[in-house]
Amino acid sequence: MPTQFYLLLALLLLLSFGLHIWILSYRGLPIFDHLIIRSYVVNALLAAAIFFLLYRYRKKLKSQMGFLFMGGSFLKFIFFFLLFYPTYKSDGKMSGLEFASFFVPYLVCLFLETFFTSKMLKNLDESTK
Repeated sequence: MPTQFYLLLALLLLLSFGLHIWILSYRGLPIFDHLIIRSYVVNALLAAAIFFLLYRYRKKLKSQMGFLFMGGSFLKFIFFFLLFYPTYKSDGKMSGLEFASFFVPYLVCLFLETFFTSKMLKNLDESTK
């Protein structure tokens, strides 16, 4: 299951990055502004690390998995406020392009993490019956 997660994570982030860049280009907007590359890379690394930890401790901490998952989301927001927010707010406001640069990859990762964590927990329940 972890290999599936990592491959799908890479594939979906590459596809969403390509689509994101294409939309920006099509609309005549700057394509590599707003820390977009850093955003995709940071979100990918955090999602991979969080899923790795969830998977590694799935049996030992099964009853705390929801809290660990939420802790991972909290960790992502800490990274957002440390690595992105100061730059985004440097002009006094956060534009829609800046918002999308971070939250598009964030949502892709969140969807995958949620799906695979749910699948992992379901497999744990079935294996204990």
